[in-house]
Formats: sequence, C-alpha cells, structure tokens
Amino acid sequence: MEKHHKFSIWYVLLGIWAVLILNNIIAGQIGPKQVAYSEFLNQLRADKIKEIAIGKDVITGKMIDSDGSEVSFKTVRVSPDLAKELEGHKLEFRGEVESTFLRTLFSWMVPIFLFLGIWYFMMKRMGPGAGVMNFGANKAKIYAEEDIPTRFTDVAGVDEAKEELEEVVQFLRTPERFTRLGGRMPKGVLLVGPPGTGKTLLSRAIAGEAGVPFFSISGSEFVELFVGMGAARVRDLFKQAREKAPCIVFIDELDALGKARGVGNLGGHDEREQTLQQLLVEMDGFDPRAGVIIMAATNRPEILDQALLRAGRFDRQVLVDKPDLNGRIAILEVHARRISLADDVDLKVLAQRTPGLSGADLENILNEGALLAARVDRNEVTMADLEEAVDRIVGGLEKKNRVINEQEKQRVAYHETGHALVAAFTPQTDQVHKISIIPRGIAALGYTEQRPTEDRYLMSKTELEGRVDVLLGGRVAERLTFGEVSTGAANDLQRATDMVRAMLTQYGMGDTLGPVTYTARNQPVFLPQDSLLAPAAKDYSEATAAALDEELRRFMETREERVEDLLRDHGDLLKKVAGVLLEKEVLSGAQFQELVKGEAGSAQAEPEN
Repeated sequence: MEKHHKFSIWYVLLGIWAVLILNNIIAGQIGPKQVAYSEFLNQLRADKIKEIAIGKDVITGKMIDSDGSEVSFKTVRVSPDLAKELEGHKLEFRGEVESTFLRTLFSWMVPIFLFLGIWYFMMKRMGPGAGVMNFGANKAKIYAEEDIPTRFTDVAGVDEAKEELEEVVQFLRTPERFTRLGGRMPKGVLLVGPPGTGKTLLSRAIAGEAGVPFFSISGSEFVELFVGMGAARVRDLFKQAREKAPCIVFIDELDALGKARGVGNLGGHDEREQTLQQLLVEMDGFDPRAGVIIMAATNRPEILDQALLRAGRFDRQVLVDKPDLNGRIAILEVHARRISLADDVDLKVLAQRTPGLSGADLENILNEGALLAARVDRNEVTMADLEEAVDRIVGGLEKKNRVINEQEKQRVAYHETGHALVAAFTPQTDQVHKISIIPRGIAALGYTEQRPTEDRYLMSKTELEGRVDVLLGGRVAERLTFGEVSTGAANDLQRATDMVRAMLTQYGMGDTLGPVTYTARNQPVFLPQDSLLAPAAKDYSEATAAALDEELRRFMETREERVEDLLRDHGDLLKKVAGVLLEKEVLSGAQFQELVKGEAGSAQAEPEN
C-alpha cells in the first residue's frame, strides 16, 4: 500500500539551512587565496602585486606566487598605524572579519517565520474549507450522532408538535415500516411559530432520538456577495447529506433564503433567487428513500415562496406555538431540574403569571431567579426571587435610585389604584396580582399586574370593553383627584385606542360600519408589527375613514364616562387604597383584595348592562 507523507514546513526550513551552510563551504574552497596582511605588505614591497581592489574591510587583487604564476588573493585590512607597530616586531599578522553567518541566517529566517505564522493564524481563523478556492463549500455545522445529547424529554410545552415529529424519528429508525405499503416520508418538514418557542430545539431532539448526523445552517449563510456561490453551497450541502445518510438537514431562518420571488426585485436579489432556485431543484430531485430529512424553521411563513410549500418539498408544516398554562408548567419543570428551588416555589403560580411568554422567556426567568439568589448568597432559589425575575423581564429593572417628588408619587399611586379598582369592579376581567409604584424600566413609574386564571383564545366584545376600561382607569383617576391628566397615561391611551380600532376595523364590533373588515392584507402571523414602521395601507374611502374616526372617538368617550361613574361611586375606596399604596409602595393581590373585600364581590359577579 502506498504511503502518503504529510508535507511539513520544517522540510523547507531544513533545506534553507543546508543551502546556506553549503554556500559558505564552497565559497571558502573555490574563492581567492587568503593571505595574511603581513605577507601582503612584503609582496607589495617586492613589487609582486599586479592588481589591487581596496574595500572597506577587504583587499582583493592579483599577485605573483612563489612559482611565478599569477593568482588571485584576498586579505583583510589592518589599521596602517597598527601595521607599522607590528612590523617593527617582525611578526606575522593578519586581519579577520567577524563572522556574520548567524546574523545573516536570522535576518532571513525571522521574516520567513513571521510570514508563516501570520499565514497559519489566518488560515486557522478562516476555518477548514474557507480558503480562496473554497467559497462554494457549505458552512453547515455538522454534529455526529454521539454529539447530540438533546432528547424529546428535554422539550416541553409543544406536545402536538412532538407527536407529529415522532413519526420522523420512526422513519429514520425503521424506514421499511412506512415504505412497505408504498408510502413515503415527507421530503421536508417546516416548523413555523413565534421566536423562542423551541423550533431549533425540536429539530435537534429529533436527530438525538434517531441517532443520526445533524446538519445545521442558517438561511443567510447561503447568500454571498459573489454570484453563484449560494447555489454552489446548496449543491455541496445536499451532496454531503447524501454521503452521510440517514441524516437531518436543518435550515434555520428559512425566510432569509426562501422569500417569495419577483416582489420588489430591482436586480439586487439575483444571487438570492439563484440560491432559492437551486434549493427547489435539489429538493424536487431528492430521493425520499435516501434517508435524508430536510427540516427548516421560520417565523415568517407568509412571505415564503409558494414553490417551497407545495407538495413534494416542504409538504408538512408543523406549528410550534407559544405554550398554554400546562405547557408553561411543563417547561418550567424541565428547566428547574438544574436549579436548586426552595420549598415555597410554586411553578403553577409562576406559569399563571406568564401568559404569552415563550419557552426561551421562561428559561430566562428561572435563570434570572438563580442569579438573584446567588447575588445575596442564598443556597436555594425562593419564590420571591422568581417573582422579582418576572417583574424584571416584564416590567424592566427596578429604579431604586430614581428620586420622585411627593406630588408625582401621589399621582402615580392614584393612577395605579384607578387601574386596579376598575379591574376589581368590572365583570369578566383578570384579577389584580400586584400593584407597585416603584419605577421600573425606561419610563414606567408604576404598574398594575393582572393574572389570568386560565388561558384564553377568544375574546368577546364585553371582555374587550372591560380591558379598555381598565386601561382608562388610571387617566380618569388622575382627573378626578387632581382636576387634570398627566403624560403618565400616554401609553395606556395608546393601547386602548389600538384595541378599540382593532374592534372596529378587524372584528366588526362597531355599531355604524357594519360587519366589514378594514385591515391591510398579508399581516405578519407571528411577529408583532410596529405601527410606526408599517405602511399605512388603506383599502377604504376617505368617507369610511372619517366614519371610523368618529366612531372611535365616540366609543372612547363612552367607555371613559363609564369608568368615571364607577370611580366616583367608589371615591372613598380610591383614597383608601391609594393611601395604603403610598405607604407600602407595593401591594400584593391578596392585600388589595382585603382592602376592597365586600364591595368588589357583587360587582364582579353581575355582568354590565
């Protein structure tokens, strides 16, 4: 068997060293005759020097030898004064030039070593396959089956998605079970859902359960400055996947690559479109029996090219949604395995406080709680630490050093009490969990937190009106107490206005415009849309816009009148709760319920007329 020797830079260095040594040896044997300086002076006095060249340190030339022949000679110069002194003593003397061999060697070797070191460092930073001739190589991170510790037991809160994807694991383990009846596994599985819900975690769990290699790459890593490189990387990725089959290829953030073609294309997206077309071709010609599963994740499915979603490509879409109450409890239990929790921790209460949060948010809450406990050198994480962690993530950091004058603090207390009382006396609203007048975040001087008792997926008109009333409660309480409103209610007013506008334009809950929707099409499904950045698209006339504005104003005024009547009827309770809040700064839900007990019970039970 032929042996292959690895090239080493040491071979080159050894060769350079040998050449330099050989050069010095040859120069000493073949060069001109070396004579002492005293002999040179004797020959000069005897007129035997025929030709001479005087350098700074060396004298060379031609002289008549003892046998009468003409030879070349070389001698090292000696100071004339010293030469006269030495001649008087009849000594043979010669000059010697200090050897510069090592100095010359190092003057060559140091730059060579420096250049090679820089070159080696750059190649290491670029990584394997990242050289100038390897732009077409894919950048996927490849994990061997033994390097993937994630299992389905590490994924919680998405039981329906797990059941759907367990079939993929069974196919990778025993493909004959599915092919014996003539069926085939879907070529592609697309995971869709909001950010942080565990789409990437699910794909890794599938690879871990099936015990197969896992290719992970982001959609943006395909697209390069050089035209054709993205398509080359797609080809290289699928080629490697076939070689390592059975395996899973996971493309994260597919919308960076698979955006619909022909929309706003001014010529700058040719590379992306070529890459997308190559992906379509590879998936279309892919043999499902090869044992390669293509998985992708996105939170923008509405902008994907329809050719990607047709049957035969990503023909199975799995929703990975935000967890419900039971899902949040399960997620907290999974992440709580690595944290030392105190006996007073109730994960169910924590899950009830966090509706709408994703699995990543819940993990962050437990991590923040552990950091808070470690800050005060506790051995266990208490419920108070986790409650503070929720407040940090939802409301922002507590501004303990922010100085608020007494008048502003009093206004904030009445504002937050107004929210809480309207929530307590309005039917079908969530219970008050905490009231605080401690500043948090960027601009929040206080907050009122409500905790839903169960997850809700539908909202009636009465429930939406109740939420609008709670938002207006702080503003109305300020006006009743101080005779005017402040800028502190700006965010509440904005949220209430957006909610009423949605009721009128999306849900058909208006009284004059009829059962018609007036919203723009193709809104993001999972990502919140910023109203400041979103284009103001109107599919209705100016007359309809005027009617919408008029009904919006009338609706808001009606709700504000209702809130004002409610707070006037409970003016004494408003002062009482605000006074206690000013004293304690924070009121728990139980403390608040104790203050309003007896008055709020009947109002909560009876629906509004």
